[in-house]
Amino acid sequence: MINSEKLQKILSRVGIGSRRAMEQAINDGRVSVNGKIAKLGDRAVATDVIRFDGRVVDHRNSLMVACRVLAYHKPEGEICSNKDPQGRPSVYDRLPPLNSGRWLNIGRLDLNTSGLLLFTNDGELAHRLMHPSHEVTREYAVRVFGEVTDEMLELMTRGVEIDGQMNKFDRVEFDGGEGINRWYKVSLHEGHNREVRHMFEYFELKVSRLIRISYGDIKLERAIPRGGWVELGLNDVNYLRSLVDLPRENETYVKPQTSGKKDSKREQFKKALQIKRAVRRHRERMFENRARKSRGSDSDK
Repeated sequence: MINSEKLQKILSRVGIGSRRAMEQAINDGRVSVNGKIAKLGDRAVATDVIRFDGRVVDHRNSLMVACRVLAYHKPEGEICSNKDPQGRPSVYDRLPPLNSGRWLNIGRLDLNTSGLLLFTNDGELAHRLMHPSHEVTREYAVRVFGEVTDEMLELMTRGVEIDGQMNKFDRVEFDGGEGINRWYKVSLHEGHNREVRHMFEYFELKVSRLIRISYGDIKLERAIPRGGWVELGLNDVNYLRSLVDLPRENETYVKPQTSGKKDSKREQFKKALQIKRAVRRHRERMFENRARKSRGSDSDK
């Protein structure tokens, strides 16, 4: 069928789940096309009405959409969720809108951790990068309060059992600082929930700052202020896709450079300044909205 695509690929692309999970959902009868329960192997076009668990899936512009990846500099105090009953700021608050689908965070950072967080519009890429069989090395900068001995560092790379789980770093090394507040660089490729903090706490050390500085070869660029994002170019997107055995992408939303040279320092400074201004305007709007809501709730009393 012209301009058609397999159902599991469409559902994965819009971020509902991995292709394998969507294949199972189709087999379980959870997907319908134009009112008819779908079967594995069915295809769809942009005009078809697809429902997942009875809800219409907006896939009108999902066919052959280019894979996009954002690098976001997460500040402390933001949650990795779209909704929060406590009304805390979210990492999704300032991401650019999509014509179809939604942004998916590749992994998570907890509330008090800052640094590099990747987002993509490609559900299959997100799910594969987060799957244990494809865990990519991440690197963190850690500020530690307390005395860290050579014996502790050796045990961290050999592994220790915490709450019934084996935890270990691929590498940990001193990275500067004086007195009892010192910085360390830590890299790991598996990563249980809050593993970096738990590892240092196991040795009765306090982590006072935790910053993710890289995800594989993707680095947290200095030009990205906290709360700012940049879209990765085609080479970086294809690097991530190669890590999880996905085919290369040929299209990008990022304008190509007019030459093979990197941006000059002046251009880099200009881009960083633009991002900082956008972040500041966003924060100002957020404060204004919160103040407006607060005045409204006070007037209701």
